Amino acid sequence: MSVDDMLIQQGKPRGAARGSADTTKGKLTRAEELRQQLSDEIVRGALAPGSPLDETELAQRFRVSRTPVREALRQLTASGLIESRPHRGAVVAQPSIERLTGMFEAMAELEALCAGLAAERMSAMQRHALEAIHEELRVLSYDGNPERFHEVNERFHNAIYKGSQNDYIAEITLATRVRVQPFRRAQFRNLGRLAKSQAEHDRVVVAIMRGDRTGAATAMRDHIVLVRDEYEHYAVSL
Repeated sequence: MSVDDMLIQQGKPRGAARGSADTTKGKLTRAEELRQQLSDEIVRGALAPGSPLDETELAQRFRVSRTPVREALRQLTASGLIESRPHRGAVVAQPSIERLTGMFEAMAELEALCAGLAAERMSAMQRHALEAIHEELRVLSYDGNPERFHEVNERFHNAIYKGSQNDYIAEITLATRVRVQPFRRAQFRNLGRLAKSQAEHDRVVVAIMRGDRTGAATAMRDHIVLVRDEYEHYAVSL
């Protein structure tokens, strides 16, 4: 899958997973359709970390037998999005603090790499597009709508991945983001987080516009570290 395909998939509207399955009817099994739907909900935060995934309830919800549900959960377990616990069923993955810290460390370095490359390689058109998204986020930061801010925030980061002009690095970065996305999304619920995120983005954008590779990488790395800290504050408040 190319980075363009991955970005399109990540930017699809709610419910697109079901529509996608309909267009490929006959090619996807019912279990694969369920996996896509549940994966989309997990990635988008509709199913929060720690949420139970009961086979019977899911079978009733999707109006299928438990067999495709069981296979879909097996596939999601293999991908790391859910955890299967003996005698307790499946739950949306809730990594340990050590595991989550490691995931965010990898995310910070990958995003920093993309930002640094983007500072050197972004075309004039891509820079203009990034500034437009940044301005859109500035307006949204006053609205107090974390869901909408999150959607546009994804476009912001996608634009930087693409601006790195390295599809392989962009694909790895996006794939890693999928693993941490539910946790990144949750931190936007913290009071005042939207404005803070916007300020952190501003430092990234300024460095990219100046062509400052080191500055852009440092600003982005600092941003992701703060995202991790904000998630930890959110998790403690639950």
